[in-house]
Amino acid sequence: MAEIGVHARGVPGVPEAHAKVPVWNSEDWYFEDFEVGDKIRSIRRTISEGESMLFNSLVMDHHPYVSDERFAVEEGVFGKRLVAGAMVFSYGLGLAATNCLNSFSYGYDRLRFIKPVFIGDTIYTIRENLSKEVKDRKIGKVRVSYSVFKGEGEQVLYCEHLMTALYRDPDAFKEEADAALEAKARG
Repeated sequence: MAEIGVHARGVPGVPEAHAKVPVWNSEDWYFEDFEVGDKIRSIRRTISEGESMLFNSLVMDHHPYVSDERFAVEEGVFGKRLVAGAMVFSYGLGLAATNCLNSFSYGYDRLRFIKPVFIGDTIYTIRENLSKEVKDRKIGKVRVSYSVFKGEGEQVLYCEHLMTALYRDPDAFKEEADAALEAKARG
């Protein structure tokens, strides 16, 4: 299991002694370091009314369910204002995301808003490595799930993040990568 927060990596312009200190949440993992089944749990995060409105303003989401208290209470299905789903998605992923220096986002699948999140709710995320596959001679693909919960463990969101990750030793994957590329070329 690769450990979070223990890998140091030099950075131009940083004194050598400082570069030896691991950077918080900035991992130096390669494809080989992602182990299927590994899980991490984030800290909890309470969503305030002010930040909810700021998010709504930034993304121009002013649906009455997220920005009109009176509408939400008097006419809304839930009887109170929601936090925008895009914000729950962003926070949920951000809470458990690692800033791996060798991986890159490839996209998201299976995004589901399972239960509503309201202003004042506290959320946390569990991230799990689901699968890995060789993509080409330079990078592999890693599938990771993000399950976001509120309160005492009520699941509110699920999605799968597809990432690419550089190989530490590309030669070890050359044969499998070539076969994958040939199969793709054949259609």
